[in-house]
Amino acid sequence: MVLSKEIQTPLGILLAGAVEEGICLLEFTEKERLELQLTRLKKVFGEDIQPGESKFFHPLEEQLQEYFEGKRKDFDVPLVVLGTDFQKKAWEALHSVVYGKTNSYEAQAIRVGDKNAVRAVAKANGENRIAILIPCHRIVGKSGDLTGYGGGLWRKKFLLELEQKFSDSPTLPFFRGE
Repeated sequence: MVLSKEIQTPLGILLAGAVEEGICLLEFTEKERLELQLTRLKKVFGEDIQPGESKFFHPLEEQLQEYFEGKRKDFDVPLVVLGTDFQKKAWEALHSVVYGKTNSYEAQAIRVGDKNAVRAVAKANGENRIAILIPCHRIVGKSGDLTGYGGGLWRKKFLLELEQKFSDSPTLPFFRGE
């Protein structure tokens, strides 16, 4: 069973989803693609998402609060990420982008072992169902432009500025404006 709970954040409400093994969804509720993500989730797990309580929701809420307060740079709540081998590789590569820093889609393609897979990496990032914890917001265009964030570029900018503010080694500018 996939359980869900809404979590209030400074960026709006996030819908969290959990299965027995961990968090499988964290998406902004007004996001245009939320219905698509819920459909994908149902296809992957074979069941609808239903409101309920999970042992993972309280730690997730605490860790998100600490993150937005600048007290947490890494998350340790268990994640359940189901996808193709390439998607998993692309999502794992996102974890290598250090808090407070950004990387380009091209550099991410090189990290996954195929410098020509820029579009595939961008597509995998767009299909990431776990916002913030799998930090696809840290990926920007090669020129440093803010591009491609399903939660909206204003949220991406907010997250990047938040992380830079609390980073151990801030470097300005690390991305260009909207």
